[in-house]
Amino acid sequence: MDFADELRQFARKIETLSPHIKTEEAAKTSLVLPFIQLLGYDIFDPTEVVPEFTADVGTKKGEKVDYAIMRGGQPAILIEAKDIDDPLASHESQLFRYFTTTPAKFAILTNGIRYRFYSDLEEPNKMDTVPFLEIDLLNLKEPLVAELKKFHKESFDSETLFSTAVNLKYVTQVQAIISRELNEPSPDFCRFFLKEIQAGKMIRQSLVERFQPLIKKALSQFITETLNDRLKSALTGTSAPEPTPSVQTEQASPAAQESEERDQIVTTAEELEGFFIVKSLLRGIVSPKRITYRDNIRYLTVFLDGSDRKWICRLYFNGPKRYLAVATEDKSENRIPLSDVEDIFKYEAELTAAARRYVGEKEAS
Repeated sequence: MDFADELRQFARKIETLSPHIKTEEAAKTSLVLPFIQLLGYDIFDPTEVVPEFTADVGTKKGEKVDYAIMRGGQPAILIEAKDIDDPLASHESQLFRYFTTTPAKFAILTNGIRYRFYSDLEEPNKMDTVPFLEIDLLNLKEPLVAELKKFHKESFDSETLFSTAVNLKYVTQVQAIISRELNEPSPDFCRFFLKEIQAGKMIRQSLVERFQPLIKKALSQFITETLNDRLKSALTGTSAPEPTPSVQTEQASPAAQESEERDQIVTTAEELEGFFIVKSLLRGIVSPKRITYRDNIRYLTVFLDGSDRKWICRLYFNGPKRYLAVATEDKSENRIPLSDVEDIFKYEAELTAAARRYVGEKEAS
């Protein structure tokens, strides 16, 4: 059984044992010591593992760290263990004191399930306040299993591990940033995309705010679609075959033509910006939830209640010139040229009048 399999087996055992572990000592005996054994160290050999290792701090004598893993007669890894339910949020300072008084280059803070790995990447002999690696045995991630294996007795090399720790630290920080931005895109993150979408144009704060939810949705959809594609590939073992044209059909069916036309529709950032401007201008007379749009190859139409007969305006943004076409009383177009998308703000009165015909005076504010 290789290290990864042993680790998974141990994780399953933790699930069984954890409800019965009520004290810090029980966590040490049932979880931490077996974990040290899993890393290949003999917990009964004091030349490899020293419990209650003395780490005197200045004039304060008798300070002890729970375990020290020894290499060449010197502590290489310090381990401080806490109760299984301890969130580990307030114990870095304690481990920090121990770290500065020993030659150990690595320190671990654990509750028997979560393991936080520290080193002195920022300043020599001074433990970092942020771990370079964090592992949850009940939520194992494959890339981290390989990193943990480097702490195994047979693989341990202080210099190699230190170099790995540097890389892991920055990878972890980047992942945290990505996670944060996926959940709630920041203005700076949104501007990164808008600079590409709105090339050469000023990125106003109002535009950033309008696009934040769209960027969040786009990122979510991209990740979902990527995962689905990979899952399909894994299940089938091959990519989807290209459709074979029928030799008996000279002309595509109406349904096929409609499908092909849909595939050619691209809702641009400018069209979406225009839609949100119209939506904001009409919020005084109708709930924004009732304002929707539908795009086609030539223009984007803004509707009330998704009804074709209740169209308010059309945005002609796909040609060399931009136009705002406002619905008139007889449902024809009052086409207005625009030099910039934000010119739509100038035509609040026309848009409001078009919408009022549908909502009725009693609904208007």
